[in-house]
Amino acid sequence: MCTDDKFMSRAIELAARGEGSVEPNPLVGCVIVKDGVIIGEGWHRQFGGPHAEVEALQACRSDVAGATLYVSLEPCCHTGKTPPCTESILRARIGRVVVAQRDPFPAVAGHGLEQLRRGGLQVEVGVMQQAAAQLNAPYLTLVQQGRPWVIAKWAMTLDGKIATRTGHSRWISNEHSRAVVHRLRGRVDAILVGRRTAMADDPLLLADPPGPRTATRIVADTQAALPTRCRLVESARSAPVLVAAGAAVDPQRRRALEQAGCEVLACPGADAGARLQSLLRELGRRSMTNLLVEGGGQLLGSLFDLHVVDEVHVFVAPKIVGGQTAPGPVAGQGAELIPSVPGLLHPHIEVLDQDIYISGQVYISGQVRSTSHCEGQ
Repeated sequence: MCTDDKFMSRAIELAARGEGSVEPNPLVGCVIVKDGVIIGEGWHRQFGGPHAEVEALQACRSDVAGATLYVSLEPCCHTGKTPPCTESILRARIGRVVVAQRDPFPAVAGHGLEQLRRGGLQVEVGVMQQAAAQLNAPYLTLVQQGRPWVIAKWAMTLDGKIATRTGHSRWISNEHSRAVVHRLRGRVDAILVGRRTAMADDPLLLADPPGPRTATRIVADTQAALPTRCRLVESARSAPVLVAAGAAVDPQRRRALEQAGCEVLACPGADAGARLQSLLRELGRRSMTNLLVEGGGQLLGSLFDLHVVDEVHVFVAPKIVGGQTAPGPVAGQGAELIPSVPGLLHPHIEVLDQDIYISGQVYISGQVRSTSHCEGQ
């Protein structure tokens, strides 16, 4: 590993520490090096708080003049919740700036790099760009596609069933697997299930213990037929619940859910796929960065058919349910040919007690969709 890669790797490692706390901002880490030694480092810790570059500059234990600053994303050059990082870098008399990737956010989008170059700094872009883009894939998806990063999660048996033929599913996975799911819930902006899953399982969809975020719990329910006597609706005043309905909803059903504390959102569209796309656009408009989808099979199948699933977390229990009518995790139309089916990029595989936990980002035909247009410059 070359020197630049070594220090950028550390910056990316630091950036990951902000996951769940900084969204909808990107995850950013920064390392400042002088004479081959790290003299300061930092990361964006909290939305609205100091950016990584400022944290690293404040942490420096010696004079930074002439030092090299490694940062995982292009420094901002506009005033938002905090002042421009480019100004802080220029004031510090940094000599060289190494950036993993350009920020596609319109207010930055290369202007930060240009400002640093105009200030006389040596600027290099593209060091470990792929790793940085993979880390910030949810942010990049939100900025470039206007929708959240979609994370599909399911637990299934060894023979690919998510419930028995009677619909019984509690519990397929073990406590270790469920603890991982709770950690996922605690870092996302929203959790989506279908109405059938909400009625069959009567879930709360809350993280236990709580994480850095409280997710909006969303039920895809075209007719807004979710009963008010379920745990989701009964807890709507303590944690947000959104019912994603069709364009035409019975006024009495809407009123009953709204009086219980739910938001009822009309998602126009002639079919389930179109309504889901409408929902994703609205969540993007609300700056939601990560959406966790917990089923059921028809909902997950529709999202896979739309090619909008970006990441999967699957828990396989060493159990065999059997039964021709027992449901599987992904329904929908499905793929026609094996070469066109989604796969996982560098899948992570772990054994949790006896469950097998498989996770990774989704790709099709060898391309990671979310990062394929995020090249450095």
